[in-house]
Amino acid sequence: QVQLVESGGGLVQAGTSLRLSCAASGRTFGAYAMGWFRQAPGKEREFVAAISRTGGNTDYADSVKGRFTISRDYAKNTVYLQMNSLKREDTAVYYCAAVSGVSSMATPRSGYDYWGQGTQVTVSS
Repeated sequence: QVQLVESGGGLVQAGTSLRLSCAASGRTFGAYAMGWFRQAPGKEREFVAAISRTGGNTDYADSVKGRFTISRDYAKNTVYLQMNSLKREDTAVYYCAAVSGVSSMATPRSGYDYWGQGTQVTVSS
């Protein structure tokens, strides 16, 4: 079992940057591949980024590739999503997620077992 606690959301202007954090409880952080998803009102939840158990592999949705970076800090049991050059289309509730039982290099786009409560990101203009 793992619990995920997100922080870092807020209201920002287009073209600026924001970093989201997701702190994971437990003692087996390295056993989980981690992902970020987002959902805008009236729309389906969509995949944003994923990082493998070892941190050696990452994967990004085309809409954020080149602007967003996912990373993890094993000492802090924390996953980050660095968001640069934010656009109005990035406005959504952002969720972090964890999945166990995958290979050390896997970066899944679906099938996650644990989810955070979400944090609101609003990009103006």
